[in-house]
Amino acid sequence: MSTDAVLRELLVRQLDHWLPAALHRSRRATLALAYAESDTAGAEAALRVVAEFADRLHGRRLTVLVLAPDGTELPARLGAVEATLPAEVAVHVVPGNPDRLPVALKAAGAAGAPLLTVVDGGDPDPALLAAAAASGRPAELLLVTEPGPALRPLLANAGFPLATEVELVPAADAPARLLGYATGSDRSLEALKDALWALDEYAGVRYRDPADPAGRPVDITLDPEPGPLRRELLAELARSGPRTVTELRRFAVTSTVYRAADANRALTTLLTAGTVIREPEHGRLGGDVVITAAPGGTAGPTA
Repeated sequence: MSTDAVLRELLVRQLDHWLPAALHRSRRATLALAYAESDTAGAEAALRVVAEFADRLHGRRLTVLVLAPDGTELPARLGAVEATLPAEVAVHVVPGNPDRLPVALKAAGAAGAPLLTVVDGGDPDPALLAAAAASGRPAELLLVTEPGPALRPLLANAGFPLATEVELVPAADAPARLLGYATGSDRSLEALKDALWALDEYAGVRYRDPADPAGRPVDITLDPEPGPLRRELLAELARSGPRTVTELRRFAVTSTVYRAADANRALTTLLTAGTVIREPEHGRLGGDVVITAAPGGTAGPTA
């Protein structure tokens, strides 16, 4: 399975989470899909998901924007799936690159209502990111680009309170891709993390957490190998000093590709190896337990 297929499956799963919540929250919402290349199979997959929620759209209005370089041909390509959509869904095809998205969002009246923006390809333009953050209430963003500078600072500067990023590394010689996700909702961030690790573990694609000091890829699985997270937790303890389990769980969610539950597993391994120590020394590994790096500790033998 290619990185494109993995990203399409991730979009489908995130839409399954986002769309019902958006329709419950507001009478209108916007889904914006912007592509730097002409392959817009993701847009077709997204519209099929929208069609599955037709019964929840009564009395609501969903606007779907699709931007792509070959926008003049898109209506014909999307026509079959668009025909299955209820009247409450308005699909607008806009020829052009993702940098036209700010103008398209304004023209579509996306401001002040739930907005999920998907940008696939091109450079993470600050003006585009800022428009995606400012237009939605609330706003969420899935961004796919080439590996390069860290995305979290860019997404934070654009106005998103929460963000995560992960590099998709294919098994073959195909280029890796960098995925960023930004939101203001803890629940949405957790849902994205759950979706990431629930994708097909035999897809031939692995993850690399840009925050991992060793930069080693790991397999996609519901129980991911915790080596990178152990290294990241130790690096955080070295930077910040002793932290509670609650703080380290929060760190895993907001600063790594891992989930809160993964932090507990990684901490248990570190404690068993004597790499970190805890206070109090015994008892349940509850949220108020303080974790400190042991002198000379490493991430463990399986890091």
